[in-house]
Amino acid sequence: MEFIALDDQPFSVVEDVGFRRLMGHIEPRYTVPSRRHFSDVCLPEMYNVVSTHVHELLATDIAAFSFTTDIWSSDVSATSMLSLTAQWIDTEFNLQKVVLHSQEFRGSHTAAAISDAFAKMFDTWRIDPSKVHAIVSDNARNMTKAMEDSNLKGIRCMAHTLQLAVNEGVLSQRSIADVIATGRKIVGHFKHSPLAYGRLQAIQEQLGMPPKRLQQDVSTRWNSTYYMLESLFAQKRVLASYIADHDLPATFSAYQWCLIENILSLLAPFEQIMKEISSSGASVADVIPLLAALKRLLGKEAETDHGVRTTKSALLDAVNTRFSKADSEPLYCIATVLDPRYKDHYLDVGKKQRTRDMIQAELDLQKPLCDGDGRMTHSAAERGDGVEKKRARTTDDELHKPLLSDMFEEILQESNPNTSQKTSSTAQQLDAFLSEVPIPRSNNPLGYWRANQGRFPHLAQTARRYLSAPCTSTDSERLFSAASHVIDEKRNILSCDKAEKLLFIKKNLPLFLK
Repeated sequence: MEFIALDDQPFSVVEDVGFRRLMGHIEPRYTVPSRRHFSDVCLPEMYNVVSTHVHELLATDIAAFSFTTDIWSSDVSATSMLSLTAQWIDTEFNLQKVVLHSQEFRGSHTAAAISDAFAKMFDTWRIDPSKVHAIVSDNARNMTKAMEDSNLKGIRCMAHTLQLAVNEGVLSQRSIADVIATGRKIVGHFKHSPLAYGRLQAIQEQLGMPPKRLQQDVSTRWNSTYYMLESLFAQKRVLASYIADHDLPATFSAYQWCLIENILSLLAPFEQIMKEISSSGASVADVIPLLAALKRLLGKEAETDHGVRTTKSALLDAVNTRFSKADSEPLYCIATVLDPRYKDHYLDVGKKQRTRDMIQAELDLQKPLCDGDGRMTHSAAERGDGVEKKRARTTDDELHKPLLSDMFEEILQESNPNTSQKTSSTAQQLDAFLSEVPIPRSNNPLGYWRANQGRFPHLAQTARRYLSAPCTSTDSERLFSAASHVIDEKRNILSCDKAEKLLFIKKNLPLFLK
């Protein structure tokens, strides 16, 4: 049953000739049960075992839950499923994640139906709605309305919002749209012609280049378009050699090749951000700093702006418009300040004070904890991984193209030290925390709080709540990437109940097999 669930195998695999021969070779005396035994007996039993483990995990000391959700429709059956994945930070400051639901979602996907489904999900897992910190979803209106109707804090997925910004600022530009259309024709030619691909591969070998396929893009994923253009640009010499002897449905001009290079340079920071926010440890604390660095980078002139200067300006406007409320959203602001990599260095003076007041209000609501005497002097080792030393820039360094990472350093160097005069014990904790130099961005913020919760007990508890929220709905989307394997051509008549159990086991069983 584990083999079927974890490897997306159809129940019929136990009746396949090859599988039965393998089992007969391993243990001739063993009789493999029928497919119905696994689907009707083993699947419910294993689901109950894993479900019991998840219930026990949810019953531990959890300060707050954060969720991701999404709706998925199958391409091979009339099936829609609504997901709910949970994550939280435990008392040891480890990030925990479980899949709670991937249940069938019948009927119209209205806000009322979604809101009702959330209520039933929380009731099934005995989750107190007051402990729901935030739910991350896409930008669909029905999702937004469902959050409002349920009195839940909704967060828009940063990846989806970036997708919209890039579509508005870059992919809608006529000259760039023409380049992308030409690129799709070239890639499509090699995708659909084994002969053409064989010739391309031969040229790659002649030029001493490793064989590499051109990547096809997907219109709903701007980064796939980025990867397509990147793969074409990497094969520029190969394609030039190919068209010398063979026909192509379309080719790039010299100007368009230059334009592709500059488009890649313009979108490289966005691709870097997408990778960062899609990682398992990304949180809402990353949103404001990443946007601050991105806007600063887009506002700088560069040699690669030739041909894309107008596009760059439009892209900056799209980012400003799409994320206009990000730096005033309390959930983002508090999480950013409580992240030891960022603190309050990415907020302007007015927002710094407002965020401090919001954090202080959170601290005042906590039950009294055992505090120190307020006189906190600490070594570099106690502050985590020490102070990130300022890099000495050489003349060559100053001439290099600005990178996203450089923007973080600029902002930190410009930030003014905190001058708050509050004297309560919790205010002293906050002052002491903010007075220390941020830890390097490459460090794990939860590792910092694990090591320093004794020094800042009240702040640590608030950090457990606010750093639990992800900034994208990636976990739910990855779940439905697995769903497309569970409900495939071989299992297109699989019931939604069994599909949900298979997904639940596939995603949660590894937690208990470690």
